[in-house]
Amino acid sequence: MDLYSVGEMLVDFLPGSEPGSYIRNAGGAPANVAIAAARNGLEAAMCCSVGDDDFGRYLLGTLRENRVRCIRREPCREAVTTMAFVSLTEEGERSFTFVRKPGADMFLREEDVREADIRDTVIVHAGSCSLSASPAAEATAKALHLGREMGRLVSFDVNYRDMMWNGSQEACAAKVREILPDVDLLKISEEEADMLGGEAELPALMERYGLTLVVLTLGGQGARGYFRGRRLAVPGRRAHCADATGAGDAFWGGMLSQMRFRGVTQAEQLTEPLVQEALEYGNVSGWLCVQGRGAIPSLPTRQEIERHLV
Repeated sequence: MDLYSVGEMLVDFLPGSEPGSYIRNAGGAPANVAIAAARNGLEAAMCCSVGDDDFGRYLLGTLRENRVRCIRREPCREAVTTMAFVSLTEEGERSFTFVRKPGADMFLREEDVREADIRDTVIVHAGSCSLSASPAAEATAKALHLGREMGRLVSFDVNYRDMMWNGSQEACAAKVREILPDVDLLKISEEEADMLGGEAELPALMERYGLTLVVLTLGGQGARGYFRGRRLAVPGRRAHCADATGAGDAFWGGMLSQMRFRGVTQAEQLTEPLVQEALEYGNVSGWLCVQGRGAIPSLPTRQEIERHLV
């Protein structure tokens, strides 16, 4: 396997929709990253729990269609971990209200993360999993730690919305710092960077925890990259949206796929030109996802991305 993507699923509601109206083509960061990578030529494994309702069956079918293996399927009616009610304020800004289904964060467990699976892979990615005191959080931490111990390329997508379920911003920041020693590639937003001391502190943060690359996503304004403490300019394509369209996951899946395509198996092999190329590849992937209005059907293929590369 090329990619082992671990985490619970995230499902968002359509802006202004009534409770219970799912976006049927959403899958959450781990699923989206795995599918985006698979569409770019990688073999991907997705470790999650899929509920046995109509949405769960849809997602399971989508994963199979894209050659992504679901390691565990829950024989239960619970299909999601997090639900977001999205509406517009009077100023036209998006407003989010989050609700968690009882017991949903209990699906993913440490025993689901098997050493043999990680030993047989190249990249370990985790994200969209609560960092509160839960079995899912412990499973995520275990996957990252095993990946680092086995010398794999380890990637993590901080999800501020998930982290805030149990505790203060300070508690969330402490939990992120706890897992950073096991991470090579980190994806965060401006809000998440502020939680860790702000963008100006990123080079010091990278040095302290041994991070190789940090990609700061900027809503609808693309991204900025920091490679071994140096700031890299990411080409100015519109690569992300403000809410859960999957564009950020398309960016990350595209970036990881290009690193793997270039033969990278460890962070030490990354060079500035290679990282710059991977960021551009990911940027186009995210931009194409935005053009397609986001989510799984809009995650582009390698051929689609390469048609738009300069």
